[in-house]
Amino acid sequence: MSRRARLLHVSLAALIALGGVGLTTAAPAGAVGADTVVPTDGVWGLDLAGGVLSTVEKAPNGDQEVTNRTVSADGATVGAVSRRGFAGTLANGTHAERVPCEAPGGCVPLRATGNGNVGYYVVAADGTERAQVWTAPNAYAMVSATSLTGGRFMDASGRFYVHAAASTGKEYAGAVNRYRSEDVGLTRAATAAAVWGTRLWTPGSGAGVVTSYDLKTKKTVTTVSTGAPCTVAELQVAGRWLYWNCGADGAAGVYDLTAQKNIAVPSGPALLGDGYLVQHDRTAGKLLLTDFHTGTAQPARTVADLPAGSTADQRRLTWAVDRFGGDIAYVGQDKAVHIVQSGVPSQPLAKIESDVDGPTVDPGGHDYGSTTWHSTFQYSKPASWSFTLKDSLGRAVRTVTGSGAEADVAWDGKTDAGTYAYNGAYTWTLTATAADGAGTSTTTGAVTLYGGLQGHHDQGGDRLGELLTLNSSGGLTLHYGDGTGTFVRKQSGSGWAAGTVAVPFGDMGSDRCADLLVRTPAGELRRYAGKCGTSAYVPGSSHTSLGTGWNAYNVLTAPGDLTGDGRVDLLARKASTGDIYVFANDGHGKLLAGKKIRSAWTTYTHIVGVGDLNGDGIGDVLARRKDGTVFRYDGAGDGTLKDRVTVFTAWGATYNTLVGVGDITGDGKADLVVRDSSGNLYRNDGKGNGSFTSRTKIATGWNVYKGVF
Repeated sequence: MSRRARLLHVSLAALIALGGVGLTTAAPAGAVGADTVVPTDGVWGLDLAGGVLSTVEKAPNGDQEVTNRTVSADGATVGAVSRRGFAGTLANGTHAERVPCEAPGGCVPLRATGNGNVGYYVVAADGTERAQVWTAPNAYAMVSATSLTGGRFMDASGRFYVHAAASTGKEYAGAVNRYRSEDVGLTRAATAAAVWGTRLWTPGSGAGVVTSYDLKTKKTVTTVSTGAPCTVAELQVAGRWLYWNCGADGAAGVYDLTAQKNIAVPSGPALLGDGYLVQHDRTAGKLLLTDFHTGTAQPARTVADLPAGSTADQRRLTWAVDRFGGDIAYVGQDKAVHIVQSGVPSQPLAKIESDVDGPTVDPGGHDYGSTTWHSTFQYSKPASWSFTLKDSLGRAVRTVTGSGAEADVAWDGKTDAGTYAYNGAYTWTLTATAADGAGTSTTTGAVTLYGGLQGHHDQGGDRLGELLTLNSSGGLTLHYGDGTGTFVRKQSGSGWAAGTVAVPFGDMGSDRCADLLVRTPAGELRRYAGKCGTSAYVPGSSHTSLGTGWNAYNVLTAPGDLTGDGRVDLLARKASTGDIYVFANDGHGKLLAGKKIRSAWTTYTHIVGVGDLNGDGIGDVLARRKDGTVFRYDGAGDGTLKDRVTVFTAWGATYNTLVGVGDITGDGKADLVVRDSSGNLYRNDGKGNGSFTSRTKIATGWNVYKGVF
């Protein structure tokens, strides 16, 4: 199912009546330990998860809507309002499900997920119900396949949820994935159920037995004996803590999944926090907190005054607990939402679930992967996080930061500067630091970029360099490598005249496929539109003339970007004078007029553009003198070359061909390929610092080619 089908967009007409987004603002927090007060005109249901407060309140025009606000880790700061759906009655009679509560007209049972999503039921005019999870101010996923009655959300954690319906006697578990379809498809008899990360906890066979089922792998992974003297009637889970009870007034406990022991706690309706339990003592008119984080339940202490009211169980109606390492919220007699801290140390930050995109991303839309790499990571509590993407040389190219109990990371193939990164393999690191200071989490992975910028000599669109050859039969062949330093496959196009000179170039337009420059025997220079490795070139392939008279140059080579604008340029030597010219790539399919940058380079037998040899992002040039000395001229980034540096001496007396082939070893460093007079082909690996390793033979019999480019 497509994302568009899963995230049903609500009609704006239904939302316009809601008025402005700024419903209320929080009053400043007082002294440490004091309530943070969020003034409202009334609350008709609330929940708190992952540092996000979800409520039903009135918009400025009087209509009710579901809202979100972020709450800081210390509870002192409450953010702006964001909608999560209309809670009133639409013209067709559809409305949010209501249950009796202290507020007039009843409350909407909300289930906040910890990542900003909110689940609740809507009721159609005929009384049937559908479960929705709202993912944005105007978008939701309909998570019940059919209409139900007597529905309720039992739990939700990040993108996973479980809800049940009295009409079917079943419960349904699934996932709301922002970026991909995901078929959890679990339907089972309705029992107690709780979700943490990918794990669905339900009663097992026998008194006190509880099992966890992984909703992602669809396997039962854990079975524990909690010590409960019953088939568990209710379950809640927060990291290592598994709360159970035997009914509203029955025995209750918290099973420590780490220490593998049971902790007895008071009976009665409760909400589980991280290391503590909160209950509403209606007789005393208090919210009571039981701290068990040390492994033993401490005497309950009062955290707030909350009158008894007329509703026996007011959980998520007048009060709520953030089990994701967070706070306690309740609706006071002043109609304001009060936020108080538990004072209980939280567990260290942990990544509890992630949905990582595929191994490739292709912003160019060439079907090598999704156009944007989207991944989400769910944490056990709010955190500040930083996502850093590095290239194969370990250079950071993109950093994305954010905060919350979920890291929602997107990479569109661009660098921090807003330009496309080079094609190739990247590694990423996601580092999260708990907002409350307790713990860090680090996750790593890899992704390969296609549809970005081409590597030097890259005709395949994968950053690896390719060799072009021309044989006596007029076959122009692209030789592709696989990143191991050799060439493993090829594509050939026929019909090319003897004397044709090919120059593997870069993208001269905007499709991010490297173009090919070809000088015909008559001296015309043509730009052949890049194919990104999809097919070979023939003379009739799509091309544009860049002018005639190019036979005046006896060297045409692509050094990479010499001018510092990110585009590959052309370097040429004039045969009559030996002068060196740079023809800048204008980015619109043309070359700018040549600019002379050196004079009388007549002593060099070979002048070769080699791409970026020293890691500064600017193209470089190798020049071989007749005595075998090879010099490197680093690009200055302004269209000129720096002073030469000796790379080899007495080198290559038998070499008749030198090609700056780009990276063919897969390490991100530009390599050199040479052919000797016997037809042997060698590779000198680039070190990334401007020098090369000793040669490695990679092929024989290459004398059959009249040209190697």
